[in-house]
Amino acid sequence: MDKASFLERLQRERDKFELLLNQVGFTRQMTMKGVSGSLSIKDLLADILTREQFIADRLSEIVHSEIYAPCASHTALQNFQDKYGYPDYESPLAEKEKINHLVIDKHKNIGLDDIVEQELAAYTNIISLFKKLTSEQCLDHDLIHRIAEHTYKPYRRTIIEINRWLRSIASESN
Repeated sequence: MDKASFLERLQRERDKFELLLNQVGFTRQMTMKGVSGSLSIKDLLADILTREQFIADRLSEIVHSEIYAPCASHTALQNFQDKYGYPDYESPLAEKEKINHLVIDKHKNIGLDDIVEQELAAYTNIISLFKKLTSEQCLDHDLIHRIAEHTYKPYRRTIIEINRWLRSIASESN
């Protein structure tokens, strides 16, 4: 897939995600626990924020010719999370699709509006940085796959969880 096609796909996936969030709408519903286990939509957004920030930072490193290597030890993994505030999602030691509860705890006292603002900024940063990269850089760093792993694949997982939750609360009210 070329860069332009990927950007179109990413935007389509983003539009689906934002449309659902807009349908949920109310702040009260966004912070209600139980969407996915004991998590709220706000918690799921915090997870997406950190995944997007992770890939935005990796893209920035590529733009600036810096080298990233996935953490190979648990100590390095802990040091990475201490330094960046999010896990090394590409480490072979990290559970890729599992929500990191340290991330959720870190964001529990941050308001929903702030999380949404930071998440939008991270997404915008991803787009901006990706556009700066050459097609060769994208291929060399497997960026289409990596960006998808940290953007629209988590959007899809979150959409499934939110839709399941919306169906359950709708059936409870009937």
